[in-house]
Parts: sequence; structure tokens; C-alpha cells
Amino acid sequence: MLWTASLCLLWALSIVGAPVNKQRQRVLLISFDGFRWDYDRDVDTPNLDKMAMDGVKALYVTPPYLTITSPTHFTLLTGRYIENHGVIHNMWFNTTTTEKRPYYQTQFVNEWWDNGTLPIWITAQRQGLKAGSLHFPGTASSYQGQVAMVREVEPLLYNYKNETAWRENTDKVMGWFRDQDLDFVSLYFGEPDSTGHKYGPDSPERREMVKQVDRTVGYIRNSAEQHGLTDSLNIIITADHGMSTVYRNGLVEEITLSKIPGFSFRDLSFHLVDFGPSGMLLPKPGKLEKVYSALKGAHPHLHVYKKEEMPERLHFAKNDRILPIILWADPGYVINGYFPVQFHKGEHGFDNQEMDMKPFFRAVGPVFHKNLEVGPFETVNIYPLMCHILGIQPEVNDGHLNATKHMLVTSATAQDVNFLRNVFTGLAAVAGFLVIVFIVMVSHTMIKNKRKNKRPANLKHLPEKENTKQTAF
Repeated sequence: MLWTASLCLLWALSIVGAPVNKQRQRVLLISFDGFRWDYDRDVDTPNLDKMAMDGVKALYVTPPYLTITSPTHFTLLTGRYIENHGVIHNMWFNTTTTEKRPYYQTQFVNEWWDNGTLPIWITAQRQGLKAGSLHFPGTASSYQGQVAMVREVEPLLYNYKNETAWRENTDKVMGWFRDQDLDFVSLYFGEPDSTGHKYGPDSPERREMVKQVDRTVGYIRNSAEQHGLTDSLNIIITADHGMSTVYRNGLVEEITLSKIPGFSFRDLSFHLVDFGPSGMLLPKPGKLEKVYSALKGAHPHLHVYKKEEMPERLHFAKNDRILPIILWADPGYVINGYFPVQFHKGEHGFDNQEMDMKPFFRAVGPVFHKNLEVGPFETVNIYPLMCHILGIQPEVNDGHLNATKHMLVTSATAQDVNFLRNVFTGLAAVAGFLVIVFIVMVSHTMIKNKRKNKRPANLKHLPEKENTKQTAF
């Protein structure tokens, strides 16, 4: 009996050192397209401010070049620079047929997205988690035959400004987490990008749209609470790029390629210009040097590079889809082809070192510190951060967890919490088993005494040893 009790005691004590499962952590990645890092400085944003108090705020983050929507969003999903994941433009194009497809139609060109790099949805699902996406660029595509488990693509001519739809989409995503038990969801809002394009980043219309974004951030956090997700959901809110004011109406000398001496579109097989401040050219055979020489130095605010001479820091050269000559303009300028056809008051697509191209970043949830402001970092680092929170092995990527891990509640603190849980669990187990041992021993003694008292009267005078033998016989 003592041997059995000792085993129980040893087993119970061993529980003190046994690991306790960590609280399951989920991630909601939200992008507000074109939300520049400083958009909260000239607008009252109580909900974004509250989120910073309850979590982490970065001074700004740096997107990859080219600073346009689809390429930079796919970097968020993969942690890879654009030259490595291959979604090099908002537009799918074919240099042989000269066909180009606009942003929305490009969402459905599967081979444009499925180019060897897996977004976090697929990686998570392959490791036993459940993932979904609503309106996020790349959602419509499959990757190596797989899609996000739950997904919704916006319809053609979708109204990205509708605040009621924003709230409906928020509740829909929270329902996915609660009712379909998802671990990761990416959620996209098309503002304040459109407003920044139309009216400019310094306009009162943009400020009003930032107020709408702020109201929505408050609604998102409230919806998470209403759906019972506060203890497990980590919300990361960022953007793909910023926005810069375009100079026109005689304020500057515009960049129009057809007016540059020595340059001719007849020397090109294909071109991507008239899409903001960036462009790519494919010269006809034998015409590369002529085109390059005509454009290089032709305008003080036009940068012209051969693909192989691109600055390494931009990570925009080592991909077959990138054309041989790359152009970009300084902030305030756009690149026109034959004549000006762009009339936006705000643009993006500039060098990612420009401050106007930097997006904002907020994060809140159980794994994040509270009231912490951190320095800038590159958006390629958001992917390994999300993988770490979800507990999945990331694919090959260009980010580093070291760039963001200081945002997280330290591992030592987590170990302390687990240790205390283990101690209390172990002590409770020890106490429980000691009670069981005590009850068993007392019961055994009572049964033994009861048997002793039931011996026949004519045998009670015999010695205990003999009586035991006869009773057994």
C-alpha cells in the first residue's frame, strides 16, 4: 500500500514540471489601403490612439519597391521582396501580345499570383490551421492548387467607401473566427487610397476619410469583444503604401516621354507608363542602348535604370517579369507617355525611401505589449511575426523576427506564468492524490477490523494465526 502511495505521489509531483499548453492565438491582418504614416496627425483619431495605448504603435513602416497595391500586399502575405515573389505590378501584362489587364481583372489571373511563393493562408492550412481572407489582394487565386479555406472577393465596381459595408464585413470576419474556428484572416479596406488619389493627401476629404477609418477601428475592436475573441485575437493594422501630392497646373515641368529628344515609342516592343510615377520599357532588339541613352538625364526628376543596374536596396531587378529599363519619378511628378492622361491629385509608386510612401502600423492583442511605441521597420518583417504568433513554420522569406519580437510579451514572462500555473496544478494534484491514498488506507483498515469482529464465537479464544488459517480453510 505504501508502495502504491509513493508512486502516486511521485507522479503527482512530476506534474509540477510538466508543460502547460499555451493559450491559442489567432491573427487578424487588416490593411487600410494608402494610409500614410502621419495621417493621424492632423485628424482626431481616438480609436487609433486607444489602440496604441492598449498595444503597439510603430513610428512608420517601409514597404517594398514598387510602392503600389498588389505587389506590396503580397509582400505582407509572404514576407518576400517583390523581385522574389513575382507579383511585380497591379497589372498583368503580356509583352508578346501587348495585352494589359487592369487591377481587378488581374486578381483572377491565377498564374500571375501562383508563381512559386505561398501566402500565409496556404502555409497555415498545410500546418493544420484554418485561414480566410476578405477582399485582400491575391484572395481570388489558388496556390499550388489550394485556396484560403474561407474567402470572399469583392464584386466588380465595388464601393470601397461604404462605411456600412465596412461594418458588415467586420462582423462577417469576426463570425468566421467564432463560428468557423479560423486561426488567421486577412481583411482589406480600399480607403483612404481612393480619396487620396482623387482629392490629394492634404485635402479635407482625406481627413474626413481618416475619421471614417478611425471609427471603423473602434468598431473592429468592439466587434471582436462582442464575438468573445478578446483573449485570443491579435489584430495587426497596417497599409501597403502612403500617398504624395502631384504637382500640376504649370507648377513644374511635367515628364512626358514623347517630348524627350532622341526617344521614340517606335523603338519599344512594349511599355508600362501612364500609371503614376513608375514605368517599365521593353526596347526592340538592338534598341536598348538608344532608348536608355535618350532617357538617362533627360529630366532632372526622372530616374532611369537598366534592370541590372538597379540599386540593390530596392530589391526590384532579379525577376524575369521585370522589364529591361525601369523608370521612376521624384515625389510630385508622374511619368506621361505620349501626352498627359493622369489627373490624380495624389499618387504612390515612388521610391520607398520617401517619407510620403511610408504606411502606418498598429497592433493589439494578448501577445503584444501595451502602450509601446517602436521605431520603423520594413513590412517584410510582418510575415515572420504573424507566423510566430500562430506557431507555424514560415516559408522562405526576406523578413526577420528580430525586427519585431520586442513588441511581444517576453518569453521569460510567459515562462513565469506557465511555471506558476504548473506549480498550482501540481500542488492540487499532490493534495488530491494524498486524499485518495488516505481514503484507501482508512477503508482498508475499517474492512480489516470488520472482518475481525465477524469471527465465530467458539473460535475467538484461538490464537490469531491459527484462527486465520482455519477461517481461510
